[in-house]
This record gives sequence, structure tokens and C-alpha cells, in this order.
Amino acid sequence: MKKTLTLVAALAALGAASATAQDSNMSFFITSAGPGDGANLGGLAGADQHCEDLAYAVGFGDLTWRAYLSTVSMGGQAAVDARDRIGDGPWYNHAGELIARDVDELHSDAANLTKESILTEQGSVVNGRGDSPNMHDILTGSNLDGTAVTAEDHDACSNWTSNGEGSAQVGHHDRQGGGQNPTSWNSAHGSRGCSQENLQGTGGNGFFYCFAVNAHAPVNALREE
Repeated sequence: MKKTLTLVAALAALGAASATAQDSNMSFFITSAGPGDGANLGGLAGADQHCEDLAYAVGFGDLTWRAYLSTVSMGGQAAVDARDRIGDGPWYNHAGELIARDVDELHSDAANLTKESILTEQGSVVNGRGDSPNMHDILTGSNLDGTAVTAEDHDACSNWTSNGEGSAQVGHHDRQGGGQNPTSWNSAHGSRGCSQENLQGTGGNGFFYCFAVNAHAPVNALREE
């Protein structure tokens, strides 16, 4: 009898967690963990799959997820702009807070992108400048407007397949630090290298942003607007 009650309680808790996840309609998050191989994400396909896997694990597997990553022209393949990969919006974080209504707002000062609003798929805040360890360098390979960085010394870490030589543009999710654009969430400066050690050494951990391309607004948010 005791085992039966324990099982029922566990199933009820799992159902409640699933309901909470589905009710929040999350369509944007920062990864709670990277693949662990520096900027070698398995290319765009591997990064997208990582977004899908993290989202599925917390009850959001019904959405199509894409990594906010740009690539450079390489091997006969045209460059890809992160802004063109993520759908039309609107996007909401784990807490149901509006991040941006569309792509243009996302890349403007009107976007709700702060350390406190850029939550993981689990609803947690990621360490930033002043925390130990600092993990505010977020992989993007992008300019401020979400297009691919094409400078000679940037190759998006061989289009997200290198864990050694190369460099990729990173943003600061906490909107502070150093670099050419220290307060930018998507284009603060270039990485020192592409290995996990180099990413961690300059304040990162191989994290990146994930967006649902078939995003939809929560019912309560629609009513408020």
C-alpha cells in the first residue's frame, strides 16, 4: 500500500511539473549546459539538436527549436544569419515574460534581454560577471543585428565544428563586461579560441541561445496585450 501511494504521488508530481511547463509556453531560453566540447557543437544541426533535447527534457518537445547561431561562407556553403533561423516571434522565457515581439524588436533596445530575464530551459539564471565562475560569454557568431560576423579572424569556430583553433563572436547575457560592445547580448567580442578551456578562461562555458520557430504567445499574455 505504501509503495502504491508513493508511486501515485510521484506520478502526480510529474504531471504537475509537465502541466506547469506546458502552461508557461516557453519559446526562448539560454542553454543550461553546452555539449562540453567547446565551440564544437556538431555544426548548426548539432546545436539545434541540443536545443531540442534540452527543451524535450522539460516538456517542450512539441515546439521546433533552433540555435541562435550564425555561420560564415565556407566550403561552398553560403553564410547563415542567426536572425533568419529563429522564426517570427513573439518569444517568451520560462517565466512567461515577453522577450521580444519579433525579430526587429529582438535586435533593438526594446527587447527584454537582461541577466534576470534570459533564463535557462529549467527557469534558472546563468552566472554572469561578478559570479563564480563567470559564464556570461554566449556563443552567437553574430553582429549586433543578428547577421554573421565576416571579419577575417572570425570563422565561427569552423562553423561550430572546432574545439581548437579559430574564433567566434560571443554576447554577454548579463549586458556587462569588456570588448567592443560590452553590453550587447549577442555581439560583445570575439572568443580567445574554440576549446572548452579557452571559452571558460575568458568567461564562458559554451552556452548559446535557443528559440522556438513556431512560437506562440501565452493566453494570459494575449489578453493583457
